[in-house]
Amino acid sequence: MRPPLPRLRRALREAPRLTTNTREDSALWPLLATLAMQTLATTAAFSVPAVAPAIAHDLGLPGALVGFFPALVYGVGILSSLYSPSFILRFGAVRVIQAVMAAVCVMLGVCALGTAGAIAAGAALLGLAYGSTAPASAHLLVPRTPQRVYNLVMSIRQAGLPLAGILAGILMPPMTLAFGWRVALAAQIPTSLALLVALEFVRRAWDVGVRPGYPLFAGALAQPLRLLRQNADIRRLTIMSFVFTGAQLCFISFMTVHLTQSAGFDLVTAGWTLAAYQGAALVSRPLLGWIADRFVSPTHLLAALGFLMCLSAALCALFAPSWPGAGILVVCLAAGFSASGFTGLAYAEFARLGGAARTEATGLGSAAMFAGVLVLPPLFGLTATATHAFVLPYAALAAATCAASVMVWRGARR
Repeated sequence: MRPPLPRLRRALREAPRLTTNTREDSALWPLLATLAMQTLATTAAFSVPAVAPAIAHDLGLPGALVGFFPALVYGVGILSSLYSPSFILRFGAVRVIQAVMAAVCVMLGVCALGTAGAIAAGAALLGLAYGSTAPASAHLLVPRTPQRVYNLVMSIRQAGLPLAGILAGILMPPMTLAFGWRVALAAQIPTSLALLVALEFVRRAWDVGVRPGYPLFAGALAQPLRLLRQNADIRRLTIMSFVFTGAQLCFISFMTVHLTQSAGFDLVTAGWTLAAYQGAALVSRPLLGWIADRFVSPTHLLAALGFLMCLSAALCALFAPSWPGAGILVVCLAAGFSASGFTGLAYAEFARLGGAARTEATGLGSAAMFAGVLVLPPLFGLTATATHAFVLPYAALAAATCAASVMVWRGARR
């Protein structure tokens, strides 16, 4: 059996080429471009929470208030996920990716001004662009990707999210200590600007089939709603994405406090455990894509990941100081592998099921995932606060992921 990466390189070189005028494109460079875009945009989104204590202390704000930055990004991102396909079809995926990079640069610059209002405005601005990352990537990658590595390619692109979490967690705190959080934010601008400029050299070759007269807002929501109404597989996938992404953010948002309060970990050990969780996600995304291309249908694999999330959440509910550290680490790695590893497969399925409307279907998937981020973690936190424990919220999370997995598994058997 050949390992996935050499096989991927060979398949991308052999991919069907798209010709525009005299230029031809393979799938490899669009994959690298979309991976870079996803990593840079998500690193910017994670950077403010990564140094939230320093920002809160400097501005005299409660730390929890700064923590609402991702919620604002994803909240606005729901709208941009649904409306961005119209912009992609009218202006081209590369032009929209350039707009994302421009928004990242402006957001970082605005936040570096160092006021509470500027940070809120930066979050809203990034959200306006962030929702288009997945639809633009799918629009660019799907026609160029050989079927035999389709899930692998889509999953590699999604590896930018855990990679961004690792980068923000590793780079932002020491840069903040050395230079201040404003400089740490502004230091990211050159890389995003460089990608924006570099894409201009390939834009005409890659942005094929643009529709200059395509309406931007009129009827923008009609196609996603039509897909939900007419396609039962997309309905199931949408519900699953909402639940699974909400579970992902519950694990991430509450892991350190849960480990320190329930398992007796110190803060440093809890932080390293969260980093291990992200590392498991970084490994699992391309690995799961390769498995889906070779051995198991993506739908069955998604359902199996949901059952692993369910088991992980149920075990998290039982954490106690008497648990061995290695056992807790294994559970957290399983949670990262499943809850933070499924998104590449999910986006690949949205694009596949959407057919000619793959851009709109992927936008619908992003909106469902962003909604899960907004809804489930606050409910999880409120339940933990009301019960003064994490047993009930993790048990409820286990039940929700199990129900979603059963729904997807049954649908795959029809």
